[in-house]
This record gives sequence, C-alpha cells and structure tokens, in this order.
Amino acid sequence: MRVARLHAIGDVRVAQEPRPVTGPGESLVRVTAIGLCGSDLHWFAQGGIGDAQLTRPLVLGHEFAGVVEGGPLDGQRVAVDPARPCGACEQCLEGNRNLCPTVGFAGHGANDGGLREYVAWPTELLHAVPTSLSDADAAMLEPLGVAVHAHDLGKPRIGAAVAVIGCGPIGLCLVQLARAGGAITVVAVEPLAHRRAAAAAMGADVVLDADAPDIEAQILAATGGRGVDVAFEAAGNDAAVGLAVGAARPGGRVILAGIPDRDDTSFPASVARRKGLTIKLSRRMKEVYRRSIALAAAGRVDVASVVSHTFGLDRAGEAFAVASDRVGLKVIVAPTS
Repeated sequence: MRVARLHAIGDVRVAQEPRPVTGPGESLVRVTAIGLCGSDLHWFAQGGIGDAQLTRPLVLGHEFAGVVEGGPLDGQRVAVDPARPCGACEQCLEGNRNLCPTVGFAGHGANDGGLREYVAWPTELLHAVPTSLSDADAAMLEPLGVAVHAHDLGKPRIGAAVAVIGCGPIGLCLVQLARAGGAITVVAVEPLAHRRAAAAAMGADVVLDADAPDIEAQILAATGGRGVDVAFEAAGNDAAVGLAVGAARPGGRVILAGIPDRDDTSFPASVARRKGLTIKLSRRMKEVYRRSIALAAAGRVDVASVVSHTFGLDRAGEAFAVASDRVGLKVIVAPTS
C-alpha cells in the first residue's frame, strides 16, 4: 500500500509499505479521505508540537474516514476516532477520555496516522456514517467534533453574543454551531478575506478583519458596547487570545481552542482579572461523534462547504504546501483518487 510519511520539516515522502495486519478488537479500514489539520501543519512546518517532536518518519493525519474491509462491519463506511485512550485511568473513568495522560493519538508522537491507504484500528472507535455524507464529509466529523467540544465548554445560552476569533475550519464550524445553538449575535474575526467571506456565508452576523487597528472597539460596537458572552479563540496566537479577552464581557467565558506555534500563550492578565473571566483550554473532544454525525446529516452544520481542496495521496506534499499557505479552507487527501 502507499503511505505518506513526514521524514523531516517540510519533507513528506510517499512510499510502498506492507498492508497492516489487524490485532484483537481491530478492523481493517481502507482510508478514503483525510483532512489536514492545523496540528498536522505544526508537524510539517516545525517538526512537532510542544514537547512532542519528530524522532522517526511519521504518518500524519488524524481526521480520516474509510470503509471497513472484512469482519462484522465489512463494507461499512466509517469515521475514525483518532484517540486511543487507556480507558482505565482516573480521567477516562471520569468521562474525560480526551485528557487521558497516556492516550495514543493518530499522527502524533510515535503513533502513525491516516495518510495511507489502509489502517488497522480498534473497531470500537469506528463510527458508522450515513450515505448522505460524502467521504470528505466523514473526515470532517473529527474537526467538527473538536468544535462541538469547544462549544460545550463555552456553554453559550440561547440569545447569547458569541465571537469566533480565527475562521479556519474549526472556527467556521464554531460559527455554524453558535448559530445552531441559538446565539443572537455571532461575530467572526479573521485576517484573511476569503475566510471572512466563508464565515459570512456560514451565518456570522458581523465579520471583521482581525488586522484592523480598532478591532476590539468594532467587536464592542457590534454588541452595543457590552462585549460577548463567550469568545472562542481558534487562531493559535497571542494576538487572538488577547482579543478574545478584550472582547468578552465582564463575567464572560474565553475558550482557547487554537494551538500556538510556540509552547506558551500569554494574555492581558489585568483585563482578564478585572473582568473575572472564566478561561478554559479545549483539548480535542469527548464522546461527541454521535452528535457531530447528526448535525452534519441534518445540515445544521455544512461541513462540505468547509472543504476547498482535494489531492491524491501521491500529491501529499503539495497538499501540505497548499494547507500551509492558507489559500483555501480545509485540504483533503483522498488516497483512492
């Protein structure tokens, strides 16, 4: 089978490798679509994320879907949950599997991901998808799940004012979730014009340029000077975090979903303290695939519109270059195309 591995910063190579053999409790999945995530771009451009660094050629990709070949689920189209928690630690037993200290995560550290033609994966982590969803839609269920978890942490009430700062794929999903969740005002903030246009098309009431010198004043003006009840930061930089803190109303919430290039984040502490803000960091997701599938299947979140480019597996290096340049939205790699 063909496999795309990251050998060094910016160095993705496609080669032939043996097809994986399933172990106990696993199914063989023929991969049909893989989305390139911002975290994949950190590996591609920086050779790692935080203290996890590239030590051997790694198969990236954790947003993937496919078709089961063999076993009781033979022929079933599935979305793949990329997280393999231990299931026995305190965090897992509390229902916080996303916080498992020993979780194995596809395309991270020593764990190969989905940028290959076949994977062997735990059957219990495969989620059946309806025929109404395309292969790319099914791959998008993972970033949608990340957005659903962040939205859960924000707890916006019906009639709330919400800001989404950073309108990449997860930010665009958050815009749609805020609208579906009953927010009365959704403010989208993004420096790239084509992503601002996408945010407007997906339901944002107010769309603003993050690079505007008076951006915080513009957000406050959009909410009658009050500020937003919940600010979702999905950009991964200190400017976006600071803007989220400045945009939130006193007593509001700030949810940090972006991954920074460096292993640190800063924000205006005096502003956050005076406002008494609740600041939460969002890590991956809990058990939200069922809701994500239902939202996508019902059209409450239009995941197809978030996909802008599709490449075959042999063009994986080109796919990473396009994703890194942020000339579109979500880049999908389709091994069978």
